[in-house]
Amino acid sequence: MSARPRKCWASRAPPCTAEWKPCKNTARNSATSKGAMMYLEHFGLTEPPFKITPVTEFFFSGANRGEILDALVYAISDGEGIVKVGGEVGSGKTMLCRMLLDKLPTNIKAIYLANPSMSRDELLYAICDRLQLDLEGKRISVILQTLQNHLEAMYERGERAVVLVDEAHAMPLDTLEELRLLYNLQVGKHKLLQIVLFGQPELDQKLMQTNMRQLKDRIVHHFTILPLSPKFIHDYLMFRMRAAGYKGPDNFSAEAEKMIAKASQGLLRRVNILADKALLAAFVENNHAIGARHVKAALRDSEMMPMRQWDGRKQAVILGAVTVAAIFAGAGWFINQSGQPAAPLAQTPAAQNSPAPTVDLPSAPLLAVASDVVASHDLPVTGSAAALPAPLDAAEPVEPPPPSPPPRPPMRELKGIPPGSLLQQQMEATREMLATAPGGSASIQLFYTENVQPERMEGFLRRARKLGVLDDIRVLPIRLHGNNAFRVLFGRFADGREARAAMANLPQRYLDAFAPTVYLLDDSQEAP
Repeated sequence: MSARPRKCWASRAPPCTAEWKPCKNTARNSATSKGAMMYLEHFGLTEPPFKITPVTEFFFSGANRGEILDALVYAISDGEGIVKVGGEVGSGKTMLCRMLLDKLPTNIKAIYLANPSMSRDELLYAICDRLQLDLEGKRISVILQTLQNHLEAMYERGERAVVLVDEAHAMPLDTLEELRLLYNLQVGKHKLLQIVLFGQPELDQKLMQTNMRQLKDRIVHHFTILPLSPKFIHDYLMFRMRAAGYKGPDNFSAEAEKMIAKASQGLLRRVNILADKALLAAFVENNHAIGARHVKAALRDSEMMPMRQWDGRKQAVILGAVTVAAIFAGAGWFINQSGQPAAPLAQTPAAQNSPAPTVDLPSAPLLAVASDVVASHDLPVTGSAAALPAPLDAAEPVEPPPPSPPPRPPMRELKGIPPGSLLQQQMEATREMLATAPGGSASIQLFYTENVQPERMEGFLRRARKLGVLDDIRVLPIRLHGNNAFRVLFGRFADGREARAAMANLPQRYLDAFAPTVYLLDDSQEAP
C-alpha cells in the first residue's frame, strides 16, 4: 500500500506522511481524554478539583485568605500606600491576585502585570496599553505627561487605577524604582496610582538593598500568605472536591490528610498535586475513598523538595500594626494611617512559651497605639512571678484602699446606627457594662478603628456570632485624634491582672489576627 498523507489533529505539526494508521498522538490524547472522563465520572465530578492553574471558582477563603482578600479590596479602594503580599512558591499568591481582579469595584481600573521581567520603558508602555493609551514610539517624557493627565482625568470622574504586579520578585531593580516614581504621581493630596506587589521572599531581599530604601518606605501595608496549617487541610480538600461537583461523603481519610499536610508543608500547589495523584490512584483501584496507600503512591510519583525556612515566616509577629486592621477590613476594620509608630506591647507569660502567629510588619507608618489610647499602667509586665500577688507581711501596716474613681461620663453617641442591628445591640451592652462595672475593672482591647461605617462593623459582629463569642464583644464609640472611632473590646474582668490572664483564652482567630491589650474601663472616655 502506498503511503498517503494524513493529518495529526493533536498538534499543529505538518501532515504525517507515514503509512495510514491511527496517529500515535491522536490515540494517546484520545485515551487520555477518555481516561479523564472516566476519572471524573468515577468521583461524580464535573471538572478536575485540584488543577494547579488558578481558577477563581476554587478560591479557598479559609485560613485568613478571605480576610486578606477583603483587606486588599479595602486598602485599594479607600487607602493609600503601596501594598506588598508575600508568600512562598505555591502558597496561593496568583490565585489571590486573580480574585482581587474580580472583586475590585467597577470604578477601579486594574492593570495586571503577569510578567514583570520588563525594563522601565516597557513598564510604562504596558501600563499605558492597559489604559488604552496609544503612545507607541513617543518619548518617555511625553508618555509620563500623558499618563499623568489621563490619571488626573480618571480621578475627576471618581475612578482610580491600580497596578497589580504578580511575581514582583522577578522585576528588575530599575523597574521597581520606576514603580516608585509612578506612585508619586498625585493631584493635590491624593495619589493617582495604587500599586500592589505580589512576590516570593526574594522580594523582601531586594527591598533590603540600600537603593531600594525609598520604595520600601512607601510600602504601608504588608500581608503574608502562610502555608495551610494541618487543621485546615481537611476543609481545603473537601472544599475543592465539592466545588468540582462532588456530592458524596468526605472521602479523604484522616491519615491521608495528615500525610498530605506533612508532605506538602501546607503549600497549596503541593496539596493540589498530591491530592490529584491520590485521587487517580484510588480511581485505578476502583475505590472512592482515599487512604494512606493512595497518598503514598502519589508521593512516589512526586519529587518535592523540602520548603525553605524563610525569614518572613520566622520574624513575622502578631498583627499589631496596619496589617491587623487591613487583614479584616472587609469585616469592618480600618487601616489607620496616622504616621505614628506603634507602641511596644508588653509580653505576656503565655506569649513567652508559645510561637507567635505570623505576618510581616510594615516598615512604614504603623497603626498608632499611643500611651493615651491603651491604658496599661500598674499592670504586670513579664514573668510568671509578676502575675502572682505579693505575700502579705503581718508587720507591714495595711494601706487604705485607693479612692473610688470619678463617675464615668456618658458613652459617646453616634448617628446612623440601624435600629435592631447587632452594632446597636452591642453598643447598648457596652453602655450597660460601663454603667455597672466597679472601679478598676478592665477589658481586653482587640482593635480600634476610625472607620465608623455601621455596615463594616456589622460584618465583624456577624463573624463574631459565627465564632460563638458575640456576647463577649463590646463596641465603644470614642473620639480619637479628633475623629469618631470604635474601640472593640472583649469581656469584662475584675482588674487588669485578670484581663491579662484571660488573653490566652481568646479565640485562636483573634490571637492570630490582633495584638490584644489590657484596657482599663476607667479610661473609657477619651478627650476629643
